[in-house]
Amino acid sequence: MSEIDLVRLNFSPQSLAVLNGILALVLFGVALDMKVSDFKAVAAAPRATLIGMAGQFLLLPAVAWAIGMVLEPAPSIALGLILVGACPGGNISNFLTHFARGNTALSITMTSISTVASLVFTPFNLAFWGSLNPDTARILNAVALNPLDVLVTIIFLLGIPAALGMGVAHWFPKVAARAHRPAKILSLLFFGVFIVGALAGNWTYFIDYVGRVVLVVFLMNALGLLVGYWSGRLAGLSEPDCRATSIEVGIQNSGFGLILVFNFFGGMGGMAIVAAWWGIWHILSGPALASWWRRRPPPVFAT
Repeated sequence: MSEIDLVRLNFSPQSLAVLNGILALVLFGVALDMKVSDFKAVAAAPRATLIGMAGQFLLLPAVAWAIGMVLEPAPSIALGLILVGACPGGNISNFLTHFARGNTALSITMTSISTVASLVFTPFNLAFWGSLNPDTARILNAVALNPLDVLVTIIFLLGIPAALGMGVAHWFPKVAARAHRPAKILSLLFFGVFIVGALAGNWTYFIDYVGRVVLVVFLMNALGLLVGYWSGRLAGLSEPDCRATSIEVGIQNSGFGLILVFNFFGGMGGMAIVAAWWGIWHILSGPALASWWRRRPPPVFAT
């Protein structure tokens, strides 16, 4: 076992309760802009949506597992990659897709679907891919991780807030239309401030060990963006659709992953630092790629 596997970040139960509440508020704010029509859109564009979801919940976790097997980082880092790969898409993916001249409607649909699908796929992928690497399997066995416990936690952190937000959007559309933007901005601001505070309280650990995750996070993010894009191209999707699937697969909700690290793994150093650095890195890589695409109007491919 590596030194980083023994590190436990300092995080009190009270702080964890506050963080859980903030994440629920974030998801509520996001869900105010989610509509039943987003899910019905799957019927209108099933191929693009299914390709995006396959990249999100099948290919990306497999990429995370493969990086762990080939590069053999510390076990907690390898499991952190799998955890991030098992999370739903990031909250900024819709904005990035729009800025990149991608199919924003498809991005919104995939975000909505992945948020709901993560109730099942996040605990499944964490348990399944984590068990295939002997090093990460030992961590799962040591903490006696029960996928059902993860599922229940995700229901409370993701499912219920999302259902409440969608309920408000459906029954009180005018209220949701006025509230969703400020609620989303404020909740993300609170979340960001809280994460910065958590990192500040563990700054020494972060500085000491972040160098050990930079390469693997870079590789996984780059491969996620490539897998999302080229799976769409190989399936004959249009360029705007490919840009949407690329960003959806490559931009992950690492904040949610960080919460799972504290809920189930006691703030295990390698896992927490992977999730924290991913949150920082994709804020750099995502806008950089979107800016590059924005300067290149998409050609039209046959679908």
